[in-house]
Amino acid sequence: MARTLKEALSNVLSAKELSNLYSSFDTIGDIIVIKVPDALQQRKRLIGQAILENLKPVKVVLMQKGPVSGEFRIRELEHLAGENRTTTIYKEHGCSFLVDVAKAYFSPRLSTERLRIANLVKPNERVLNMFAGVGAFSIIIAKAQPECKVVSIDVNPEAFRFAVQNARINKVAGRVNTILGDAREIIKSSDLGKFTRVLMPLPESASEYLDDAIFAVEPSGGWMHYYTHMHSENEDEATEQVESDLRARLNTNHEINLVKVVREVGPRWFQVVADIHLT
Repeated sequence: MARTLKEALSNVLSAKELSNLYSSFDTIGDIIVIKVPDALQQRKRLIGQAILENLKPVKVVLMQKGPVSGEFRIRELEHLAGENRTTTIYKEHGCSFLVDVAKAYFSPRLSTERLRIANLVKPNERVLNMFAGVGAFSIIIAKAQPECKVVSIDVNPEAFRFAVQNARINKVAGRVNTILGDAREIIKSSDLGKFTRVLMPLPESASEYLDDAIFAVEPSGGWMHYYTHMHSENEDEATEQVESDLRARLNTNHEINLVKVVREVGPRWFQVVADIHLT
């Protein structure tokens, strides 16, 4: 059985065609999401069928037709092979997540980062996830640290619906408060109180919410985990630029304890996380 995309397609594509193929793809439960270059568009269904037959236990092959876009960060998908559906169960770090890849953003490539953040949380912390999606960060935190409370916000009604179900599936509904709405409005207008830790996993526009995240942190101090995209020549330059930008914007006592690249998201585009301690 093939272990890589190129191995799965070695019998249906020429060496030149294989060299044009995007080697990376997302496996979410039993769904594979691939990108097909323009030069291979006429062979996309052949590619989909070959993947279905050679990469197990895949049951659905979808093609991403463009970048993640819109307020809800949705990707436009085309069915290529297998069962005609976009929902699946994805498992990570002992948790199970119901996901619809066409209706709510989800990336399996943040698995390591989700566990890293969960392992930082201490007992009795109050955690705010400003952009929760289907609840993966929030639920993994709640499972890893049973003595914490998590408030989980997302503006996408479909993501909210799945997040509520996922909290129940993973038996953390009593400790994860899932809310539908814009994080800025909810933070400013509700009686949620303040938090010891604030997550901002929306790299496309987290910068616009930085002041809101600061407002949500306990006056006595706390942590923010800030995610952004940076266009740079290399990883070192990307992290240096993010740290410089944050120091220029943060108008409260703080320490930037960590700035690192989470993953490369495109040619010279990096997703970067900064762990910020407000003091």
